[in-house]
Amino acid sequence: MKRPLQVTLLVLSGLGLLHASLFTDLSLRFVKEGMRPMLVASGVLLLVLGVAEAWSSQKPVSDDDADGHGHGHDQDDGHGHDHSTVPRIAWLLFLPALSLLFYAPPALGAYTAAREAPKAVAEQRYFDPLPATSPIPLTLTQFTSRVQQDHKRDIGGRSVRMTGFVTPDKGADGWYLTRIIFTCCAADAQSVKVRIHGAAALPANTWVTVTGTWHPGGTLGTSSAPAALDARTVKKVAKPVNAYTDALPLF
Repeated sequence: MKRPLQVTLLVLSGLGLLHASLFTDLSLRFVKEGMRPMLVASGVLLLVLGVAEAWSSQKPVSDDDADGHGHGHDQDDGHGHDHSTVPRIAWLLFLPALSLLFYAPPALGAYTAAREAPKAVAEQRYFDPLPATSPIPLTLTQFTSRVQQDHKRDIGGRSVRMTGFVTPDKGADGWYLTRIIFTCCAADAQSVKVRIHGAAALPANTWVTVTGTWHPGGTLGTSSAPAALDARTVKKVAKPVNAYTDALPLF
């Protein structure tokens, strides 16, 4: 690839990474918050390499090159291969660089969550007593663990509050309150879902805070108990900046 194109690709890639990770929150669609500094550092490094490549291309031509006795590395390597022409495949490298600047792929949401099984919650043997406050703010994972693993069944009859986005379920009663969780990045994303009863579903991907009580079924405190809620109130809320964590309710 010719030097001007190398410089352009390095600079575009660097600017794209900085745009996604430093100047906007787009990187949080693809990786965890903790990886943001590494993306910023990578963007800066690519910019530095681009500037260095541009500067080196401006060096004065040597006497050997000027009098025609150079080695001709830019045109021919001595074996009949002309390196002055850019391979067609190299142009494809510009697509991801430009996409970071001008077109960000849509965030993961209800479409992804509806097509995968809920994330299995980790086994937990001991649960702290629930606070006296009502409703109790919980994450979807905490609610699921309480319902299916807390043998004291403290969650029964208690009013809880959780935040997530709407995932419709056209084939059954109710809909899902959902969170998508990144372990590292979008490639390993998993969803945790709580079925909501007693309230009409809002449009897919609408962020809401739901208040209600556990929807009876199976045996509370065992794996037969469904992670489900009888909704009392459903309130639309703003999408959080870092949407790919199972965080406590927004208010």
